[in-house]
Amino acid sequence: MRILVTGGAGFIGSHFVRYWLRRHPGDEVRNLDKLTYAGNPENLSSVRDNPHYKFARGDICNSDDVDSVIGGCQFVVNFAAESHVDRSLVEPESFVRTDVAGVFVLLEACLRHGVQRFLQVSTDEVYGATPSGAATEEAPLRPSNPYAASKAGGELAALSYFAQRGMHVVATRGVNTFGPNQYPEKVIPLFLTNAIDDLPLPLYGDGLQEREWIYVLDHCTAIEAVLLRAEAGQVYNIGTGVRLTNLDLTKRILGQLGKPESLIVFVRDRPGHDRRYALDSQKIAGLGWTPTHDPESALAETVRWYRENEAWWRPIKSGAFRQFYERQYRERLRQAGRG
Repeated sequence: MRILVTGGAGFIGSHFVRYWLRRHPGDEVRNLDKLTYAGNPENLSSVRDNPHYKFARGDICNSDDVDSVIGGCQFVVNFAAESHVDRSLVEPESFVRTDVAGVFVLLEACLRHGVQRFLQVSTDEVYGATPSGAATEEAPLRPSNPYAASKAGGELAALSYFAQRGMHVVATRGVNTFGPNQYPEKVIPLFLTNAIDDLPLPLYGDGLQEREWIYVLDHCTAIEAVLLRAEAGQVYNIGTGVRLTNLDLTKRILGQLGKPESLIVFVRDRPGHDRRYALDSQKIAGLGWTPTHDPESALAETVRWYRENEAWWRPIKSGAFRQFYERQYRERLRQAGRG
């Protein structure tokens, strides 16, 4: 079988590529990635010479790029996305282009090439804040930032191709994912790498925003289960029930590193910051999936990876990332007396 993974040089995508090649060694995995700032070929260095792995640099918004790799593929899994909320607040156009228009290009290509199954990787953020209880797949979508809105748009576009064109389309809505190789704009790798260097950890607001967390390999096995076993036209939440406030998470990171909590700096919150996310993931359990990684040990493994792989993240943090970090946090840290 041939499977096309888009955005496979990014965080979850690269883990999924490596996982699929281990789990299905006879399959051919094609990876189409634009290699934007968050796409890193080094994430796939271990499979670079695997004869069943093929990489192509290209943009899902470009139909020629997609057509060049999709032919003969039975499955398509779309990880390609602009995915950072903070960036979406200042450059929303790129999110709409990739996360909505890019999905449309992929869907049309799937029709032309007779792809058997299309899986759209979405996010729990499409539900917006869940003040109490846990959102089921039937809950209304109320995205509150351009990232979440664009992901909701792409997901709904994909599902419309099931309803109107009869395509085998499924979608997943995953919770916050963590693990090795995650670009350090996200909270866990950002705070980990800052703490390693004894730099301030800029925590938004009071830090009591609550999120649900999943280890990246568990997220990969969940996507595999949905791709292989789900009914067409269905949506599946991917969660663990493990919920932490951002403050609690930050303290756990510092505890794992043996660093003082004095590194925490409470800074001005971002606009529209959802207070709480929570998913009901009973539906995917019906496919036989359950997470297998204990959150505390998974966090410890993630901490160990960043401590042992400074050669991976230091060049990132000294490059264009630095400009983003200064734009996002410098004034906030100054206002908090730590600038």
